[in-house]
This record gives sequence, structure tokens and C-alpha cells, in this order.
Amino acid sequence: MPRTDSPLIHPTALIGPEVRLADDVRVGPYAILEGPVSIGTGCVIGPHAHLLGRLTLGRDNIIGTGCVLGAEPQHLGYKGEDTETIIGDGNTFREHVTVHRGMPGTAGTIIGNNNLFMVNTHVAHDCRVGNHCAFANGAVIGGHSVVQDRALLSGNTCVHQFCRVGRMALLSGTSSVSQDLPPFWIAQGGVNIVHGVNIIGMRRAGIPAHEIQAVRRAFRTIHLQGLTISFAVARVEAESGDLPAVRELIDFIRSAKRGICSGLDRNNVSRDSDDQLPLPKAA
Repeated sequence: MPRTDSPLIHPTALIGPEVRLADDVRVGPYAILEGPVSIGTGCVIGPHAHLLGRLTLGRDNIIGTGCVLGAEPQHLGYKGEDTETIIGDGNTFREHVTVHRGMPGTAGTIIGNNNLFMVNTHVAHDCRVGNHCAFANGAVIGGHSVVQDRALLSGNTCVHQFCRVGRMALLSGTSSVSQDLPPFWIAQGGVNIVHGVNIIGMRRAGIPAHEIQAVRRAFRTIHLQGLTISFAVARVEAESGDLPAVRELIDFIRSAKRGICSGLDRNNVSRDSDDQLPLPKAA
């Protein structure tokens, strides 16, 4: 049982007998930790946070004021079963973030490393969040969603349950998706509306310029040439399928079970995320 008289644990915090804390974990005023909760070294639990087991936190996580991690899934089929939330290292959960544990028969809700969850964001039951993702204020993802590495969900965005957001994809503010958003794509304005390619994000991640250009050509082949998705993807594969970024894009689209976001804002599509970079002609 953790030492409730530790100078790192505020005397008003309530810590249950099943909780396991690393020696240097700091727990703020009126925080409640209950059930089988395991918290790694370097973590800071803010005031009024509520952590419920079965919950595992890695090292160096920051839990802000009023966060609720590991609460029951918001699902009518949940009957109090013992399910799990697993969170990696170096994540920041700002004020009033909520993360719900999984449903029975699943691996639980799993969050990777070095993610930023801003105020009032929500991760539903059985979601998978990768590494280095950012959720801006009010971003929410439904149950069983997958958000891959370095994705960015801007303010007040929504991801429908069972959808995937690909690596380095970007949802602009107030956008929503009810289909899969492929890697590197930008969704902006309305539901399932694609806008271009996240060039800035790709550059920051160190993706070579020739791969970025190939992904831009792929976007235009898929969305601007009036082809069916399957035919357009086959053409992209023939032209540049040997490039890693394009290969990732092709594999993601072909594995989509809900289809991919394909609505188009034709007035803005040529802007991508960088007006200064000229678009090469397709081969």
C-alpha cells in the first residue's frame, strides 16, 4: 500500500489499498486513486484527478486537474466486468481529459508515448492511440478508434467509432470523420471532407522531399481524376508504390473497412498545407 504520509502525496488525496505508486510519484489535493492502479516513476497526478483500475501508467506522465482515467466505458453492454486501460510514457493530460477502459473480451484501451491531450479531450473505450499525437481542446474519438503516430486532431474534432486516423493525418478544427482518414491527408470542413496533404508535418518528421511530392501526386490521382478508388490506388502503386510513404498510404487504403474520407473541397484542395511549394505534374 502506498504511503499516504509521504510529502509527495497531499493529505487530502484518497488512495486505495490496491494502488501501487513509484516512490517519486506526486499526488495533488483531493485526487482519488482506486482499484488496481499502477503508476510509474516520475508521474504527477493533479488536483481532483480520478484514476480507476485496472489502470497502468508508465513513467513521466502528467495528469492535469480533474482528469478521469480508467472510468467505465460508456456502453450499454458493459456490466461491470474487469477490463483495462494501458498508458505508456511521457504523456500529458491537461484539465478534464477523460479516458475510458475497454469492453470485455478486448485488449482494453491503449495509449502510447509522448502524446498531448489538451483540455476536455476524450478517448473512448478500446481505442488505440499511437505516439507523438496531439489532441487539441475538445477533440473526441469514439470507441474502437485507432489514431496512428503523429496524428493531429484540432479543436472540437470528432472521430466516429471504429474509424482510423492514419499516421501524420490532420483534422482541422471542427472537422469530423466517419470513415478512415489516410496517412498524411488533411480533413477540413464538414464530415469526411479532405483538403490536401500535411506537408509541414511530413517535413518535420523528416520524410524525404521526393516522397512528399509522390504523396501529393497520389492525393490528386485518387481525388481529382474521377477514378474509382481501387483503380486510382492501382495507378498510384504502379507509379510510385516502391516509396515507403506511398506504400504506407496504399496499404492503409486497401485495409480500410469503412472506406476512406473522399468528400472534396475543390476550391481549396490545391493549397495542401503549404502554398509556397509548387505541385509537380503527375507522370
